[in-house]
Amino acid sequence: MKLRKKIDKILGVTLAVIMGIMVLNVLWQVFTRFVIGIPSSFTDELARYLMIWVGLLGAAYISGKRKHVAIDVLYARLNKERQAKLKIIVNCIIILFCLLALVIGGSRLVYITYILQQHSSALQIPLAVIYLAIPLSGILIIYYKISDILNKQ
Repeated sequence: MKLRKKIDKILGVTLAVIMGIMVLNVLWQVFTRFVIGIPSSFTDELARYLMIWVGLLGAAYISGKRKHVAIDVLYARLNKERQAKLKIIVNCIIILFCLLALVIGGSRLVYITYILQQHSSALQIPLAVIYLAIPLSGILIIYYKISDILNKQ
């Protein structure tokens, strides 16, 4: 559980920093557009990429805190023993989805964009760096769900 708390802390700080950068970025965009009259060329693209990272890493963070949206109609009708079994089944399905879609699929996307040397238009950063948020969030969610299964939570 110490590792989980450390990951939670790092992820929380990372998300806060990204959000802070997003706020400053958008403020700069508003300032350059309405005060100076010449909109900054990179701010729209940067905000979009930061939103991708916040969304994906935020999903992993919320998954780790077990605060994600859930439909618990079936869960509420079961006894404690069956609730525990259902939690394991649901966590296994989440792990399978994250492994196939986020980790494997996301890694393929990162690899392809890296090999093709695709770069963003305004910032000229490799798109592989942007897409790296996909497998990273998948790995984090898998870690959290395995931890939940092992700790019976």
